[in-house]
Amino acid sequence: MSQVCSDRIAEVVARELAADPAVEERVAECVLAALTAVDGDSAATDSGDSGVFLRSITVQGFRGIGPAATLRLNPGPGLTLVVGRNGSGKSSFAEAAEFALTGGNRRWDGRSTAWREGWRNLHEPDTARIDVELLTAGEQPQLSVATSWDASADLADAQWTERRGSEPVASVDPRGRRQRLDLYRPFLSYSELGALVDGKPSDLFDALHRLLGLDELAAAAEQIRLRKLELERAVKDSRQSRADLLVELAEADDDRARGVAELLRTPDPDLDAVAGAVAGSVLGIDGPEGLRTILRLTLPDARQVAATADRLAESARNVARHATVDTDADLRVLELLTRAREHVTAAGSCPCPVCGRDELGADWLAAAESEIAHRTTELAALQAATAEFDTALAAARDLPAQLPIELGSATPGGAGRSYPADVLPSLDPRHRQADAPAGQPSSYGTSDSLRKQREIVGQLWSEWAGLATADYEDRLPDRLRAIHTDLAVELGALQRDTRTELDRLDAVWSPLVPRVLAWLDPARAVADHASELRVVKKAADWLKAATATIRGERMRPLETTARWVWSTLRQQSNVELGSIRLQGSAGTARRVLLDVTVDEVDGAALGVMSQGELHALGLSLFLPRATVAHSPFRFVMIDDPVQAMDPAKVDGLARVLAEVAAGRQVVVFTHDERLAEAVRRMQLDATVLEVQRRERSIVEVRVTGDPVRRYLDDARSLLRTPQLPAAIADELVATCCRSAIEAAGLAKARQELLAGGLEHGEVERRVRNAHTTRAMITLAIMGVGARVDDLNKHLSAVGGRWLVGVLRDATAGAHVPIDRPMRELISDTERFITWLRAHEPAAVRR
Repeated sequence: MSQVCSDRIAEVVARELAADPAVEERVAECVLAALTAVDGDSAATDSGDSGVFLRSITVQGFRGIGPAATLRLNPGPGLTLVVGRNGSGKSSFAEAAEFALTGGNRRWDGRSTAWREGWRNLHEPDTARIDVELLTAGEQPQLSVATSWDASADLADAQWTERRGSEPVASVDPRGRRQRLDLYRPFLSYSELGALVDGKPSDLFDALHRLLGLDELAAAAEQIRLRKLELERAVKDSRQSRADLLVELAEADDDRARGVAELLRTPDPDLDAVAGAVAGSVLGIDGPEGLRTILRLTLPDARQVAATADRLAESARNVARHATVDTDADLRVLELLTRAREHVTAAGSCPCPVCGRDELGADWLAAAESEIAHRTTELAALQAATAEFDTALAAARDLPAQLPIELGSATPGGAGRSYPADVLPSLDPRHRQADAPAGQPSSYGTSDSLRKQREIVGQLWSEWAGLATADYEDRLPDRLRAIHTDLAVELGALQRDTRTELDRLDAVWSPLVPRVLAWLDPARAVADHASELRVVKKAADWLKAATATIRGERMRPLETTARWVWSTLRQQSNVELGSIRLQGSAGTARRVLLDVTVDEVDGAALGVMSQGELHALGLSLFLPRATVAHSPFRFVMIDDPVQAMDPAKVDGLARVLAEVAAGRQVVVFTHDERLAEAVRRMQLDATVLEVQRRERSIVEVRVTGDPVRRYLDDARSLLRTPQLPAAIADELVATCCRSAIEAAGLAKARQELLAGGLEHGEVERRVRNAHTTRAMITLAIMGVGARVDDLNKHLSAVGGRWLVGVLRDATAGAHVPIDRPMRELISDTERFITWLRAHEPAAVRR
């Protein structure tokens, strides 16, 4: 059956990347990184039991089965048909096995609540249990899975236990193996047959895609696709935001707005230039923040300046009034007299130590005292005047402040500052600090008159600041007054005009600043990710092409098997199945494309196919998936696949099932006798199990070869039943003999008519019209068009009169007593059937 490549997808992709010289290193890294991120999801389907066969299914109190009943199966490759009339309980075994192993049942999906609530058997309501015996390829091959419910439990309240070999029973969660069962899906109910073809298109796609081991590939492609969409959406949003921003800037009557708009109109805006323009317009001397610093500038009070100037002038006059021609000489003389007095006072009269002639005595000491007193008085006034002058001059120099940088940048040759990126967030008025740094001049917004005013104030402030280091001169007090007065007047005018300019900016430009900044940060992110977007796009394109290639390679074996199944099943259908392709991917419309033609004409074949053809096509899609070589499940369980199939397709189905059974355990549940008959007629190896349901939901399973043998066995059993009255027993035995002859005649008729070249449909019409046992035997040995009235004569001629007697007694004994002993009738019936099977009609008339 199907061989699907089981190599890990990451290894396959790595080989493909290495073999493609056109793939850039970063693109290869992107693809492999995406695969690594999703790797490991397949581990759940790569572990667990393998080589799993069914040994038995025991059901009690579930669906149509009351007391415990067991369906025993040969745990190995082979075909098993489980037959029985509708309502016999056979499908309950299939549903129970699926529920026990998966925790659910596809047949119930989409059904009403009443369908799911009626799961308990009415005749065994207090005990519900399912036991599934499995044979695996592990070290402990015996595996038992049990599902049970408490007396009042709902279906969802089931408890699962598992026993492996001699190990103790352990509780399990069926969801642990459901992932693998969903992947390889060995179960197929009648309701699923049609859904495989005409159900939700993405369901079959997803199932096959995962089966082919492409889930990791799809997940990696989806991861790359989502990242690509994220980056592309960021680019698109940035472009749209820029377009919206340009509209707002165009509506603003402001030089700053026009300047930023000019930068934004270029295809690839210079983001640093935009940031610099915004920074300059907000933090620069011409921007709102620079203008606000102008408003914060202050000067000393005019009265304080006048008082300081008056004090300086007065102290200068006092110094001039007390000053002598040579004040320093006067100070040296005073110091010399003071020391001489101290010497005379200490040593007494003595010659003058300077000239050595005059005597320094009492008279000299008195005269020295008087001179020292006079000179000390004169010099003290001078020293006081000098100290006051120094203090007044320091106070005058403290009045002028240094030239503010806001004014210094406005003056010719004034220097400003640039703004690093980390300062930009403060441009947003919501985050702006009152002491934000000033910046470089901007060419946007401020009027020329305001700039000229600022230059005048800057020049005056420079003069004012120069007074802080100016030497004293007689004009200094007047200069203090005059420069301060002029500067105060010009600064007041500048601040009035600045406040007017700020009001204008607050109404026009300032609201636009946050909008520009809101665009700028994402735009920088888009620029930073531009190279990544290029790589992701290439990775997405490469992975898409690689996925198609790998998917095609892995799909080919499944396609081959599906086409073989269809060609075997189609039997006289004019519908051809060509290629099978998977179309789409994660995030897009996904479906399985079936290349089907009707009478070699392409078209919507699904719309004209019969229900039986649709079911056959469903089987063609199911079997390859369920029988992939690496599936851990070696069994396939199919419920009622024969319904709606014409006889020709039933024959094809029998051949397909027999072929699959050569390597798989195939269990088919059906109420249609045609499949079992086809298996017998074509002499295909199969085990036939018959399910019978008696009163109070008692279900029995027995092995049966064919209906003829079953009827004859029933006849012998009736003879061995002493409780039956003889008359009733004779009538029932004769009925079984007649049914055995009729079943043998039916098989013989189909065999001979098909061998004679009649189409299956015509054969079925003929056997349906053979309403009596004699009519069926006539059709089987004399062919189409023969008269029933000629049967006795024909039998006597080709086989002897005894054939007429057996047929007469078997058909009549079911209604009236006959002279032949029942044991002899059974033996003669068996002899009649042996003759019938061996008889070769001379020709079959059409």
